[in-house]
Amino acid sequence: MSVVRKISIGGDYTNCMNYVVGQPVLRIYTIHLIKKNLKDNEVEIYIEHENGEITLWKSVSMTMPFVIEYNINF
Repeated sequence: MSVVRKISIGGDYTNCMNYVVGQPVLRIYTIHLIKKNLKDNEVEIYIEHENGEITLWKSVSMTMPFVIEYNINF
């Protein structure tokens, strides 16, 4: 299984919303995991609170234009 590093959501790649694992969001959270959920045909973005609690933050339908970047470890 490939590990997702970044997702860019929107039809125009130069003006889309970008979410990167480790990126701070909402002041006290960071993006913990970006996961493709093939069962529900979605991409899910999980965030981690500074106390360690992890929760689902966003679900993006795979019908929405998006680009996924994966971690590449050589």
